[in-house]
Amino acid sequence: MTLDKFRPLANRMLEPFVDVADRLGLSPDGVSVLAFGFAIGAGIAYALAGSATPLDAPLPLLYLVGAVLVLSNGWCDLIDGALARRQGTASAGGDLLDHVLDRYADIVIIAGLAAGVGEYLLGFLAVTGVLMTSYLGTQAQAVGLDRVYGGLVGRADRLAIIGVVTVVAAVYTAELFGLTLIGWLLVFFAIIGHFTALQRFYYSMTALE
Repeated sequence: MTLDKFRPLANRMLEPFVDVADRLGLSPDGVSVLAFGFAIGAGIAYALAGSATPLDAPLPLLYLVGAVLVLSNGWCDLIDGALARRQGTASAGGDLLDHVLDRYADIVIIAGLAAGVGEYLLGFLAVTGVLMTSYLGTQAQAVGLDRVYGGLVGRADRLAIIGVVTVVAAVYTAELFGLTLIGWLLVFFAIIGHFTALQRFYYSMTALE
């Protein structure tokens, strides 16, 4: 089960925020760029928060800052599409920009988490799992199917999990079996990301038969 299935409910909750964005004269593409800015901020905060920080000591409270920025990224990612529908400006170009920035946002956030704790191999495995999950979701559409959002963990779930775990990591810094909570978060994404990608691949292949 993924949070993506609750998009209709989320869209109704977005109305006040879409109203504000519209009154401020923001464009959907502008909101997408703003969302990416939040992701960059989160990546930097996470990189500076962990034990591998270049500073004299880790700054775990920066995990709270990163969590707020990650959730802001996810919220803006919902607003841009709703704003495009409100303004009647939905386009293939806007959809492309949104997806490209989302992928770069995923890379920046996970790279920041990995850099903060010095777990670069886990970071590589996690980010490839995340990217393959997203790739399989849109590749299904490229071969004539509907865009696939299913599987164990979609983007909405991923951002929510990162937000919750990094809030906890701000106050719980001990290691569990040799890894911090952030290290285990990367392990989770490395395994579940590739598993979700395989789920989407299986669904797509079955639908094409």
